[in-house]
Amino acid sequence: MSKRDYYEILGLSKSASEDEIKKAYRKLAIKYHPDKNPDDKSAEDKFKEAAEAYEILSNPEKRQRYNQYGHAGVGGASGGGGFQGGGMNMEDIFSQFGDIFGDSGFFGGRSSRGGGGGGRRANRGTNLRIKVKLNLQEIANGVEKKIKVTKMVACHTCSGSGAKGGSYDTCRVCNGQGVVTRVAQTILGAMQTQSTCSACHGEGRIIKDKCNTCHGDGVVRGEEQITINIPAGVADGMQLSMSGKGNAAVRGGINGDLIIAIEEEEHPELKRDGPNLFYDCYVNFVDAALGTTIEVPLVEGKAKIKIDAGTQSGKVLRLKGKGVPEINSYGKGDLLVNINVWTPQSLSSDEKKTLENLRSSKNFQPNPNRKEKGFFERMKEYFE
Repeated sequence: MSKRDYYEILGLSKSASEDEIKKAYRKLAIKYHPDKNPDDKSAEDKFKEAAEAYEILSNPEKRQRYNQYGHAGVGGASGGGGFQGGGMNMEDIFSQFGDIFGDSGFFGGRSSRGGGGGGRRANRGTNLRIKVKLNLQEIANGVEKKIKVTKMVACHTCSGSGAKGGSYDTCRVCNGQGVVTRVAQTILGAMQTQSTCSACHGEGRIIKDKCNTCHGDGVVRGEEQITINIPAGVADGMQLSMSGKGNAAVRGGINGDLIIAIEEEEHPELKRDGPNLFYDCYVNFVDAALGTTIEVPLVEGKAKIKIDAGTQSGKVLRLKGKGVPEINSYGKGDLLVNINVWTPQSLSSDEKKTLENLRSSKNFQPNPNRKEKGFFERMKEYFE
């Protein structure tokens, strides 16, 4: 899959409209079309790259994920990749996007809808959506998950063709083209139109004897174990995509995509905000007054931190780089430890006497001239 920015590939800004995206893709597709650039590997790669960018940006849901999470949002779960253009052959691209060139033939009379298939329409399987729960450690490190998915799979009896023994007849209505061409006389002259053949539904062929297992559909309900590589730094609600891992298409078409929705399990002690983690630490007022060393939890293990003598409730200590990775960068967030000085709620008689003796000490009196900053003020200073 291409790692170039999809907007850059199409020469567009992020605010580009759907119409602008379509026009930009059509321009590049015509420029680098294989009929116009025979035996030119560089042009073919650019043609596929443009198709990859268009496949993502022309789909509102995929475009939103890409805008929010970059390449990881549309292909970061791959073991099968995200798309897409680089992993598809020419026939796949023409089957999905051939209509962008119009219904007529392309350079040299060759159909823009793919090789020798004329105007045949390739079926496409539906997308499949699953939820994957991750704990904080899996999010921080990235994880490989092997999941059994119940979905439509290619029929093992007929290898997904739907035909018993590969028995097909060429459609007599469209003569194997998958489309029916009609010419009508208008005041502007002869107008030619094409429409999908209703007899073969655009396939160009008709099954002679249907498979007994799938009854001609080419797909049956089954299970598949899928390996999902989830990158570090994903967030709750984020969606990843695996191309071709959704439901199989009828009669050997293009499989749908598998959409993986991330669900983040709550950590018992740490709270997450983007790449940063927060921990509420409670110390008794004697330790706060005299100073001490305490342990705080990390994503993995613990860390010792020093509490200075005279620490006030609300002080925030920062452990740099102890947060989680940012999905689109190499950096890590921080762990912010919020100190809360704990006041005892019940005291023994001896403890009360000790505190009574200290009550009149000037060191135990609040300083009215010292104004402590609030939590949000401290957070604002930190992020600035």
